[in-house]
Amino acid sequence: MTMDERDAKYVVLNNGVKMPLLGFGVYQVTDATECQRSVEEALRIGYRLIDTAAAYGNEDAVGKALETSGLARDELFVTTKLWVADAGYDKTKWAFERSMKRLGLDVLDLYLIHQPYGDVYGSWRAMQELHREGRIRAIGVSNFPPDRVMDLIVHNEVVPAVNQIETHPFNQQLETQVFLKENGVQIESWGPFAEGKHDIFQNELLGAIGKRHGKSVAQVILRWLLQRGVVAIPKSVRRERIAENFAVFDFVLGDEEMASIATLDTKVSSFFDHRDPKIVKWLGSMK
Repeated sequence: MTMDERDAKYVVLNNGVKMPLLGFGVYQVTDATECQRSVEEALRIGYRLIDTAAAYGNEDAVGKALETSGLARDELFVTTKLWVADAGYDKTKWAFERSMKRLGLDVLDLYLIHQPYGDVYGSWRAMQELHREGRIRAIGVSNFPPDRVMDLIVHNEVVPAVNQIETHPFNQQLETQVFLKENGVQIESWGPFAEGKHDIFQNELLGAIGKRHGKSVAQVILRWLLQRGVVAIPKSVRRERIAENFAVFDFVLGDEEMASIATLDTKVSSFFDHRDPKIVKWLGSMK
């Protein structure tokens, strides 16, 4: 990776749309007031990618924050996601309009199929139509393993622009990233801090790297993702953390540091296996 690439703040998706490398996520921020305040703060600090989902129950709060930000629409990149219960052609069209009403938008920047279950092909047909109509600038998927991504590519017109998957130091998705890049799909990380599992913020290796740069473990992780070309969407409701997570463009990890972080990879999910029948049943039953 060249210095220019290391300093980049955007990636270009397979349809030419520019997407910020670093965004702000709102998963598990269920209090509407807290969610709106956090997104407003993130936008004030400089985040321009905001990631939500119908299943998060906070699209309304995100929409209010976008409205009050005073930012021009073309400065923002907004992502939301289609939940399993709304899979299928007709349901997707309805769910999309519901999300757009909640967000207060006419055009969405990125729409993702949240889980690889249910009638994803009916959903994709509907999303392709919405994309052709100019209602969505880019469409993609989330939590799709490589074989499901390839199956979607082979049988449809539009190649997913993004695959948002669990990616952090303990589950680095190196092979999956290679596969996605070869097929023109941008990798995006959810859970960049593994939600604090495995004592990630006390990890000695990450802490030592951070100390050398005068940065926190969280900043080291985000910098590591950005230098790999992985879009990241850290979440926080604390002002100081929101600001800290954005302050990652003023230092560079060396090749040896990047290689040392690679040794932390367990290649195992820190949450659950999306191919476990029990998990498939559980997610499929959530409304």
